Amino acid sequence: MSARGKQTEAPERESASMSQANHEVAKEEEEVKVNDGSKRIKLDIPEGSLFGVGNPLLDIAVNTDSEYLKKYELEANNAILAEKKHEPMYKEMADMEGVEYLAGGATQNSMRVAQWILRKKHCATFMGSVGKDDFSKTLEQKAEEAGVKVKYQKQDDHPTGTCAVVITKNGACRSLVANLAAANHFSKSHLDVPENKALMEKAKFYYISGFFLTVSPETIQTIGKHACEHNKVFSMNLSAPFLCEFYKEPMMAAFPYIDILFSNETEAAKFSEVQGFGLTDIREIALKAASLPKENKKRSRIVVFTQGADNIILAKDGKVKEFPVVRLPEEKLIDTNGAGDAFVGGFLSQLVQGRDVADCIKCGIWAATEIIQRSGCTFPPDLHYKN
Repeated sequence: MSARGKQTEAPERESASMSQANHEVAKEEEEVKVNDGSKRIKLDIPEGSLFGVGNPLLDIAVNTDSEYLKKYELEANNAILAEKKHEPMYKEMADMEGVEYLAGGATQNSMRVAQWILRKKHCATFMGSVGKDDFSKTLEQKAEEAGVKVKYQKQDDHPTGTCAVVITKNGACRSLVANLAAANHFSKSHLDVPENKALMEKAKFYYISGFFLTVSPETIQTIGKHACEHNKVFSMNLSAPFLCEFYKEPMMAAFPYIDILFSNETEAAKFSEVQGFGLTDIREIALKAASLPKENKKRSRIVVFTQGADNIILAKDGKVKEFPVVRLPEEKLIDTNGAGDAFVGGFLSQLVQGRDVADCIKCGIWAATEIIQRSGCTFPPDLHYKN
């Protein structure tokens, strides 16, 4: 599978500043034989290289029809926070035929996918807030099975958060309704615990989804500033249109620290609208986002926009490239929930190994393509990525 196809500029390698951070992590290489007789470079990735903070949620997923979306005034491809009118959904969906319970939460999903590809335990660390209940035990078990080191902040008075995943059009569309519950009560004090602070400071790469803007902007600022001061890589995701619109202030407070920005085309369009760019062309929006003020002048900002089955847009240093994705036949598409999280996880798995951006995007496409052929953000444990 290739993600290199059409490009609008000549290929370029990562800048020396980005590569420096990457290669500090991926210092040692050794050649190993694999089952197919070929050889692969094995990189020694230190434990804790990748650090994520977000909202750990248990997904409650059902395949249904557009009438169910209308019942709760939902859009086919969107993500929102639950309101009072959505409360009955969770019980209804739990009683539906074919309901599935899956470990979720955007950042946690990306950490799990990165770990799946890296194959070395505890390369990734994840923090978030959960309740002291069976749901949190399930989440922790799933994360540990994937090799992610989790350090949850556990709440006595709030249950673990859940996310209603309403899948329609035979898996082509998904609508997410998050009831954050305990996840909404993460506090920066969790980072101040000496053991947790050491884990945060040990990392070289950081990822936080935009959903966390509703929970703890203070934590995002702390991590972003640390990454900037130590010339580490800080990445975020716009994550949902409502965040661009209603959480504009904390989003833009974090923006100067962002080295890598992820988004899909719908979120990018809303971002452009809210920021007053006056732009509708996805390529121009990417370039504008990349050029916004940045604290760490040692790195150029990289902007990566996904567009479903259309080309991925990469903007960096005033240039735009496009990367075609793999189009699956309709019968192979099972569930698009988690596709964006998987893309980020695949991207990050190569970034921490010192790969260039083209290789990171290639792996992101591969991971997303595998994920959408299964229910939820899950993966076959025996499937290996071959770069």
